[in-house]
Amino acid sequence: MLQSSAEYVLNEIGEVPDVTIVLGSGLSKLASEVENVKRIPYTKIPGFLKSTAPGHAGELISGKINDKKVLLMSGRFHTYEGYSSSEVAYPIRVFKKMGINRLILTNASGGIRTSFEPGELVFISDVINFSFRNPLIGPNDESQGPRFPDMSNSLSKSWTQKANRAIEEKFGNPLKTGVYVSVLGPSYETPAEIRMFRKLGADMIGMSTVHEVIVANHTKMDVIGISCITNMAAGILDQPLSEKEVLEAGKRVSERFISIVKTVVEKTC
Repeated sequence: MLQSSAEYVLNEIGEVPDVTIVLGSGLSKLASEVENVKRIPYTKIPGFLKSTAPGHAGELISGKINDKKVLLMSGRFHTYEGYSSSEVAYPIRVFKKMGINRLILTNASGGIRTSFEPGELVFISDVINFSFRNPLIGPNDESQGPRFPDMSNSLSKSWTQKANRAIEEKFGNPLKTGVYVSVLGPSYETPAEIRMFRKLGADMIGMSTVHEVIVANHTKMDVIGISCITNMAAGILDQPLSEKEVLEAGKRVSERFISIVKTVVEKTC
């Protein structure tokens, strides 16, 4: 199935992209910046699932950003939708099979570090997998990666630093960095859980990304991650959390997000 998926997408877009970008909740407006657009609904791609999360379109978008060939994943899969962690990360294996070696993961997250503010963009320096799921469970295909992959540099430190230097040169200030913890969901975390995660070293929290990081690392892709702090996590502010708040925050920060990602693609891919 993996070969069929990769061949189908390559036949549709015609050439191997320089980079794939996975778009998080509320961050899909980047697609409007792509030139020479080709859209491929997930329903037409062999092996792809249906994206049911709010704010996730469910299509691949190919084209160019600043003369770089890009492939956007507009709508990711989550374990809370009922999918396994290996199914959630299946598109990453497809991208690698296509010959793509660079991956930019983006997401919406709740801020645990109190110095973060809603609307802030943060580079992911490392991850904590608190979903208690791993996409590598089961028989290992040695042609894709080792049985026990090292996770010391699962998000490329060198690429992150290069990208942040480009951002600082253009906008005057680099992005902050932080550790992202992923939970199973779909319920939001309790204030007690957030206090625990802070003690564990987490700076932001969400329900995605980590399984994609694991598989990308397994297949030797270069990966960086950008998280949009859409709200402060439970218990930090005296207000309830909602999906509407997450999507609205993504829209508010969309222009800055677009500028940041376009700079990273132009200067480092």
